[in-house]
Amino acid sequence: MTDESTTTGKFDGLPEKRRIGLEKMETVYGFDMTDGTGDFFGITADHLFADIWTRPGLSDRDRRLILIGMLAGQGAADVLGIQVPAAHANGELDDEALREIVIFVCHYAGWPNGARLNSIVEDTIAKAARSAARAAKAAAPEA
Repeated sequence: MTDESTTTGKFDGLPEKRRIGLEKMETVYGFDMTDGTGDFFGITADHLFADIWTRPGLSDRDRRLILIGMLAGQGAADVLGIQVPAAHANGELDDEALREIVIFVCHYAGWPNGARLNSIVEDTIAKAARSAARAAKAAAPEA
């Protein structure tokens, strides 16, 4: 049995704002984060994630919807390739919601931007389905 008061977290020893930012980054992105260097990383962790992503009034899902729309409108497929899979893996947006976003984006941000988003969405859904099938197969008793 572990005494929680003596358990250390991976971000212990960092300033509070950096810890909050890194923990939120892990939640939003769905993968492990480490502390980084430089002003860009510091502003991203300390301001964008510790201050902006943790403000009251919008859920992470709300923020993700806004962000996906803006990124799709800009044609930012590289960042969409991070945000869409993370939203799906976190359960914020399911297959149906992601596909509806594509249709909506096509009509407001243009067909080429919607088509790029659609490729990311369908790739995300297919990868999740393959992963779920592998997990189900591994959990199934051998016949």
